[in-house]
Amino acid sequence: MLRRPEYLKALIFCGLIGIPVALIAFWFLAALHRLEQLLWTDWPKDLGWKQAPWWWAFPLLLVAGVVVGLVVARLPGRGGHIPAGGLHSGGITKNALLGVVIAAMVGLPLGAVLGPEAPLIALGGGLALLFASLVRAPQTPGSAGLLGAAGSAAAISALFGNPVVGAVLLMEVAGVGGPQLFAVMLPVLLSSGVGDLVFTTFVHWTGLQTGSLDIGLPEPPPLDVGDVLWVLVMAPAIAFLIHWVFVGGRFVAGFVTSWTVRNTTLCALGAAGCIALYTVGTGRSPAEVALSGEATLGELAQDADAWPVSALVAVLAFKGIAYTLCLGSLRGGPVFPALFLGGAAGALLAPLPGFGLVPAMAAGMAASVTAALRLPVSSVVLVVVLLGNVETVALVVLAAVMSFVLAQLLPQGPGIPAFAEPARRASPRDG
Repeated sequence: MLRRPEYLKALIFCGLIGIPVALIAFWFLAALHRLEQLLWTDWPKDLGWKQAPWWWAFPLLLVAGVVVGLVVARLPGRGGHIPAGGLHSGGITKNALLGVVIAAMVGLPLGAVLGPEAPLIALGGGLALLFASLVRAPQTPGSAGLLGAAGSAAAISALFGNPVVGAVLLMEVAGVGGPQLFAVMLPVLLSSGVGDLVFTTFVHWTGLQTGSLDIGLPEPPPLDVGDVLWVLVMAPAIAFLIHWVFVGGRFVAGFVTSWTVRNTTLCALGAAGCIALYTVGTGRSPAEVALSGEATLGELAQDADAWPVSALVAVLAFKGIAYTLCLGSLRGGPVFPALFLGGAAGALLAPLPGFGLVPAMAAGMAASVTAALRLPVSSVVLVVVLLGNVETVALVVLAAVMSFVLAQLLPQGPGIPAFAEPARRASPRDG
């Protein structure tokens, strides 16, 4: 395989594609991060509030619902995949790029309880195909899939800050196996490495922030029998709950397929209602329920004592419902909200006798993200990289395996509505 000229050309081209894709992914993430900071922290303080008021999410998510609904109804690609269906690496073309960018740049910073990973996968794959067409590179169905996977890996490595995570995730998302595994993984690894190098360089050069996966967990004590026993109970329970969150998201997706703009807006306002109820009930920041939860997860890990039991229960309930609504209606990725919900559940259960914060959060995140993605290897790698230590790897693997098996055995609920391009003339029901 390595001696075939066409494969060597594809390998080199995938490495080159990683440069512009990573640059665009960098500015995409930097813009999202800055908009979130501006809308949820800077503007409320500039207007004289200590934090965003309880009603803050309503106008923001109203705009998000209308715009995303219009993108889904009118633009090619429908703004990307429905997040309740998990992560996908295929099906996005260069014609869908505009809709993907608009849906993400509007929905995510305005409060959608979703992350940027799915738009990044679509963005990277679409850009790779676009650049290939611009240089008139010959494309076959096989080479197009390879280029798309490499572009997606370059983009996603910018988010996760680790080329191995990007490569493993794209390998598992694409469902590649057998003899094809090596042929696909080598270009993906190369493109991920180039993308990570470019991304890291630009972080140092510009000083701009795009978010970090270093959540600052303290060094854990050695594991004991109590940790293992509690994980055997906690992991299936978290997997069960997250599974039904996604089943609910698929029901929401079916609801949105008719009267797209109206129903998408209603779901977005429903998520805003969850954010408002949490803020009124706890007096805490609405941003703890809104957005992906990436930044809030770090705050929780570094100062779990600042979260009373009532706040943890409330954030699990209200963010879980808002997550369900956004999974089926808006556009984004399912990874970070699942990580946050698993981490919050771990923090809630950490005071149990013989348990601890680090093993509880580690197992909770692994169980939650595995149930959400159905990608056990990627989930383990992601959580291990996120934690930055090897002490909890055994618990992470155990929680991920149990979660995956249980999620596969439970009833799966309705399927995701068929992905189809909008008609040239929108139906009246789309309004």
